[in-house]
Amino acid sequence: MQESRTDQRSKTRIAIDLENRYGAHNYHPLPVVLERGKGVFVWDVEGKRYYDFLSAYSAVNQGHCHPRLVKAMQQQAETLTLTSRAFYNSDLGNYAEYVCTLFGYGRMLPMNTGAEAVETAIKMARRWGYQKKGIAKDRAKVVVCAGNFHGRTITIVSASTDPDSNSDFGPYTPGFVVVPYNDIPALEKALADPDVCAFLFEPIQGEAGVFVPDDDFIATAIRLCRARNVLSMADEVQTGIARTGRMLCTEHSGERPDVTILGKAVSGGMYPVSLVLADSGVMDVFTPGSHGSTFGGNPMAARMAMEALEIVKQERLAENADRLGRIFRTGMQELVDEFPYVKLVRGKGLLNALVIEPRTAVDGSPKTAWELCLLLRDNGLLAKPTHGDIIRFAPPLVITEEQLMECMRIIALSVRQFA
Repeated sequence: MQESRTDQRSKTRIAIDLENRYGAHNYHPLPVVLERGKGVFVWDVEGKRYYDFLSAYSAVNQGHCHPRLVKAMQQQAETLTLTSRAFYNSDLGNYAEYVCTLFGYGRMLPMNTGAEAVETAIKMARRWGYQKKGIAKDRAKVVVCAGNFHGRTITIVSASTDPDSNSDFGPYTPGFVVVPYNDIPALEKALADPDVCAFLFEPIQGEAGVFVPDDDFIATAIRLCRARNVLSMADEVQTGIARTGRMLCTEHSGERPDVTILGKAVSGGMYPVSLVLADSGVMDVFTPGSHGSTFGGNPMAARMAMEALEIVKQERLAENADRLGRIFRTGMQELVDEFPYVKLVRGKGLLNALVIEPRTAVDGSPKTAWELCLLLRDNGLLAKPTHGDIIRFAPPLVITEEQLMECMRIIALSVRQFA
């Protein structure tokens, strides 16, 4: 017997009510309850299909439930999932060689989440500062950018300028110096301090609204760090793994940072996998007992990461993101030119954003990016606002040109309905 539409809708209400009743209220989700996904699509509990234009914050670059990843997970789950680092396992060495060769670094340190990888990089930079640069005990500083988003731990939010991230979580971890993003003179001044051990940056600030710096900012920043004997550390948790049209976003600059931090799409969103990449002269400050993780480097993570990265290479997802990103921004610029409340489009590859001017409708109701996202949802596309007036668009990189054109029509329709 076919389930009635009323029963399907009750599933949505029940799921939302249960999460609101028993879950912590630390998110404000769009009111849609997703049940399954495949490629660029997700379906809700009512059976409606949507284009996913968030990709779990760029974790599912390879698309939802890629068959190769599903197969790899099934096979590894039947073989060996976890040993801890108390022993060697047969997959970690192969994984370490694979990623070091792929990204051009001497060593890697495996972790699980992006925040863990950032914490690892900060610890590594401070120890490097004391042991290699000669900074006096407990004086090492890390320079960060205003508007950054590197994770949610106490130490990381201590480096944040976003009050939503750090209000009422003090006392905060000291040792961070904040400079404006995309401001070379301010960075140069901060790096002159001999106690600075590292500059931690996002090649594009994703959570802040897809802020893309000047073309020469990253290259100049890395060269300045090199001249001052300061580690340049790129947080590529969101921008990495082909999202911006290159395997790493820093590749656009022509310069390689001393440290690269990866997560999210390293495993195609199938399993928590992150890592820190550096050369031996930096990574070797870690010694047995100085850092670790029970799950970091487990066989399942190693197997999933290698398969996920092979998919990116073999399916040429970086090239696809570069080409389709240009088409997308051209189409969105037409909306900017036509509608006064669509203020700006910006991005690189398939990491893009529209800036929407908030206003009030004739009937007094609000007209914000949130309301536009509700229209997008109704029309079959899921995206999410950030910082009130910005909508981030980041579909899985397996999207085709035909699918992208359909999505651009959905966005254009929704913008017109938003008028």
